Amino acid sequence: MKNLFALLALAGAAQAVTAAEIVGKAEAAPNKIEMCIGCHAIPGYKATFPEVFQVPKIGGQSAKYIENALRGYAKGERKHPSMKGIAVSLSDQDIADIAAYYSKQK
Repeated sequence: MKNLFALLALAGAAQAVTAAEIVGKAEAAPNKIEMCIGCHAIPGYKATFPEVFQVPKIGGQSAKYIENALRGYAKGERKHPSMKGIAVSLSDQDIADIAAYYSKQK
């Protein structure tokens, strides 16, 4: 039992270290944002799938907000089929880089 607790503690520490190592790099994002530009870079754009809605401006949002939103879409906590398809294709580093890039926009 003592070994099990030690193993669980070690696994938790390794996971925390991995998450702490991910730092968003805005300069790495230009190759990762092509799928964002089509909707989020057009002022006043309205999408029609799955229904008509105003596409939100993400430039200037906080990096944490963007990261949480993308993870929410990937997990299904936020509902939008196109965003889910995009979010599940992103690595944690991709999400951090994209969030860093858009958080620096005005």
